[in-house]
Amino acid sequence: MIIKTPKHFLEDIVAPACESDKDIIQAFTDIPRVLFVDEGMKQKAYEDKALPIGMGQTISQVTTVATMLKMLELKKSDNILEIGSGSGFVTALLSRLTNHVYAIELLPKLMEKARTTIKSLRITNVSLKVDDGGKGWQEHGPYDKIIASAGAKKLPQSLVEQLKEGGILVLPLNNNLMKYKKEQGRLIEEKGKPCQFVDFVGS
Repeated sequence: MIIKTPKHFLEDIVAPACESDKDIIQAFTDIPRVLFVDEGMKQKAYEDKALPIGMGQTISQVTTVATMLKMLELKKSDNILEIGSGSGFVTALLSRLTNHVYAIELLPKLMEKARTTIKSLRITNVSLKVDDGGKGWQEHGPYDKIIASAGAKKLPQSLVEQLKEGGILVLPLNNNLMKYKKEQGRLIEEKGKPCQFVDFVGS
């Protein structure tokens, strides 16, 4: 069964948030958000709201996700580390935009649901792992890009260490979206819009 992503969702919510980036809009077109929300929330899947997915976690607000994807300056050749994959929605979007996604989720039940949904979409360029995201995933690093979908109080040093020279890290830090680019071993910081995320669990 083919599930079509509503046109208004793409034009009125996604496009303004990602500065009309054609690749990001196409990823949202290809990956129906409705598949990643719980049964009781499906009627709200295409609203610009964070929605509960169980165990105190949420699927992020659509405009926030689209903004973060734009901040990452993604390339098809990128290998990317995702911290806090949750429902797997951002993981699936990233699979359309990059070479390979290495996604970590602390909660096994959420990871199992994400794994099932991602498999149903026949996505093959994703590796999933249940672990403490604060430690990153060293064996596949360093990464071109890193994204964290959980609110941090301080920048996790392990993620900085696993970022390639010239790479970009995007995460919510003290209720603001933050972008860090590694240049000559130092981080160039760029502050984005205010945001709300569930707290970073782990390191």
